[in-house]
Amino acid sequence: MNSVTQAILRSTQARPEGSVLSPKEFLGHNTRAAVNQAFTRLTRAGKLIRVSRGTYVAPISGRFGTRPPTLETVIKSIAARKGEEVVTNGATAANVLGLTTQVPVQEVFITSGRNHTLKFGKRMIRFKHAPHWQLILGNRPAGMAIRALVWMGQAHAQETLTKIREKLPKEEWKAMLALRASFPEWIAKLLGDADHLG
Repeated sequence: MNSVTQAILRSTQARPEGSVLSPKEFLGHNTRAAVNQAFTRLTRAGKLIRVSRGTYVAPISGRFGTRPPTLETVIKSIAARKGEEVVTNGATAANVLGLTTQVPVQEVFITSGRNHTLKFGKRMIRFKHAPHWQLILGNRPAGMAIRALVWMGQAHAQETLTKIREKLPKEEWKAMLALRASFPEWIAKLLGDADHLG
């Protein structure tokens, strides 16, 4: 086993589950071609999983063999590395909040970064860029409520907001109200009217 391969394996063992690594990190060990070859060999041997161009994760070894890391840990790791926010999309948020029984067919996440896809086993995960206001409350219930409201649409906004208010803890409802000036006018007005009515 050459030094590049050993360095890659040592690095994967020292990282938390789902941590991503890139060939660029190992260019000090050898040429770009040699590093790429080492990543290719390790992927073929099942020691690494390629999730997107230039991005890999290590499988997790356990009593029952190996398994991929959880999708959640991989997404968090990629987001942290890129300095991006990544949150659930409106359809998923609406389902989690019990506003709809419709289960999203595609796995889509909202990101502050560019549009891209991630291959995770046989699953294709899509990341769609969204404006900052859809991400400012993150994955907390208030953030999911805003994205669910957008997904349900203006035509159902009043009815949706009434349900959201019933479901959200008071502090989450207050967090939405506190940031209403950051949202599009129709959402800001909706929240303002709801706050005024008490």
